[in-house]
Amino acid sequence: MNQRFQDKVVLISGTSSGIGKKAALTFAEQGAKIILSSRNVGLNEELVQKIKNKGGEALYIQADYTNSSAIQKVIQEGVKHFGGLDIAVNNAGIEGTPNVRTADYKESVWDDVIAVNLKGVWLSMKHQIPEMQKRGKGTIINVSSLAGLKGGGAGIGYHASKFGVVGMTKATALEYAKENIRVNAVCPAVIETPMADRAFDTEKKLNFAVAMHPVGRFGTTKEVVDAICWLASEEASFVTGTALAIDGGANL
Repeated sequence: MNQRFQDKVVLISGTSSGIGKKAALTFAEQGAKIILSSRNVGLNEELVQKIKNKGGEALYIQADYTNSSAIQKVIQEGVKHFGGLDIAVNNAGIEGTPNVRTADYKESVWDDVIAVNLKGVWLSMKHQIPEMQKRGKGTIINVSSLAGLKGGGAGIGYHASKFGVVGMTKATALEYAKENIRVNAVCPAVIETPMADRAFDTEKKLNFAVAMHPVGRFGTTKEVVDAICWLASEEASFVTGTALAIDGGANL
């Protein structure tokens, strides 16, 4: 088994399902110690137990990713438990209201989406970077979206937040390049997750979404997580500030 993350400490947000859950399992399988964090206690406690049953190490800390002190607490408690922080995957996010046009988009939905998807990622990096500086190196992977690379029907709040994640990724990568802290983003198109199930809940919507992808299908969480793990590894040691499309050709 590939143990390329042996004894590395990895923090992953949004681990209740989908990409975050798959990332936690995959990093653990490759030797990492996992700090899991999201709102859903029950699902994450099950995930911790699953990791431990396979011989891995994991800790769950509940957090609201709109709250700076809650995010800071996750990092502080995780670092205290495992002794440091090497890798962070900032994945927590919400979809808002897709297929609602700009003039009809509710201000309350905008505020919620920006608070989690954009501000939450910034606050995560704000508190993660000082711990990586103590290590003398580190790597951050922010989960953006194809909606952060092109317009579409995901809703103005979602597009704005995910474009913003790409911008923050590039700016932060430039700021910390000389400190051996790499910052990259992944930009998945539609991935087989509960979020996609909610967004494409009719046959018409599903067929339309599949047709967006030249390869003729949605992506899988494994395909996204394999890319995240590559960006986190030494194999990508010369890669920083990139926004990697994982999209089956949807951005061509």
